[in-house]
Amino acid sequence: MHQQFTVLIERDLESGWLVGSVAELPGCYTQAPDLASLERNMREAIQVFLATVGEEEQGCYQDMGLTVECHSQSSCHADPQR
Repeated sequence: MHQQFTVLIERDLESGWLVGSVAELPGCYTQAPDLASLERNMREAIQVFLATVGEEEQGCYQDMGLTVECHSQSSCHADPQR
């Protein structure tokens, strides 16, 4: 069984890095200089989140696969190496 998560992506105006957060997992976020790295980091952040939730909450997230579906709030296609 695969669970899909909504990943919201924004570009930090100061650093130019992409910042991703998972809408369904409060406090689950990461950042990276490019979209490929952000996806990799986001998968890891989701895995760590799911591994560290409390006993009571684990029932909600057990037996989930990871399918990350990105929904961009900003222009994420830009190459950070401007």
